[in-house]
Amino acid sequence: MDDLVERFLNGERRALARVISRVENETPEGREYLRALFPHSGKAHTIGITGGAGSGKSTLTGALAAEYRRRGHTVGIVAVDPSSPFSHGAILGDRIRMQDLALDPGVYVRSMASRGALGGLAPTIDDVVSVMDAFGFDYVLIETVGAGQDEVEVAGTALTTILVNNPGTGDDIQALKAGIIEIADILVVNKADHPGADILVSQLQALLSLAPAGSRRPVIVKTTAIKGEGLDKLADAVAEHRQYLESSGQLAEQRSQDARHQVLAIARAILLERIRRGTPEEQLAALVDQVANRQLDPHTAAEALAAAVTA
Repeated sequence: MDDLVERFLNGERRALARVISRVENETPEGREYLRALFPHSGKAHTIGITGGAGSGKSTLTGALAAEYRRRGHTVGIVAVDPSSPFSHGAILGDRIRMQDLALDPGVYVRSMASRGALGGLAPTIDDVVSVMDAFGFDYVLIETVGAGQDEVEVAGTALTTILVNNPGTGDDIQALKAGIIEIADILVVNKADHPGADILVSQLQALLSLAPAGSRRPVIVKTTAIKGEGLDKLADAVAEHRQYLESSGQLAEQRSQDARHQVLAIARAILLERIRRGTPEEQLAALVDQVANRQLDPHTAAEALAAAVTA
């Protein structure tokens, strides 16, 4: 393990790939690697990119990475692909769409299957992002699945969250709903060369005008990612948000909130696994039958399961 960690810290990409694979698969080795490398993380600026399917997240992610490379920065990309609910496999289409970046030594693209996880991310996303951070990338871009309104988990992983919308597909109506828009630090109107882009901008501005006085309002940036237009303004908006976090003192607070989110999420997963392993199938089946027959409510049944394991 020491040899691989040393090679990792020396910037060897093959070592990075091996460490990520073990961390993503939650092997005992992976836990040890993460424990050794975590103190080296905390320097990268993490950017979450979310939005509805078809909004152009992948194209925007690749174009933003290219913009950062033009500015001399290194970029790690974690692209989460939807996976089969049965096999948990994925076609990893984001890696295919970003293959033109693969030859750039300053960019590393890693696709991850969501493996049935909700919230648009993969179960071990925080760990993989920490590994990329420890490797020394200046920016780590996190592209979510694109399932829609439930993709709020990325706000607990990224320092800056970008919500991508595009006109004429119903995304403008979706964006106006409470929920996912509340996590956005930057609102991107992508495919800005399409009809209706200015109307969508006006709708977003009207929505943001309802924000409480004194609160920071997300910046709206128009892009046409497929043509590389507006990416300089988007990168500037990210830099301005980072400066705001630092000058307002919210950077430390947000890191603390993200750490709390990660600790509780991992603890929840550990407890669930203990319940699954520690509960005899007959006991679980009996509780399920009682709930199905309305003899017991689900909360009481769940408390019985948890009490049996944590007692």
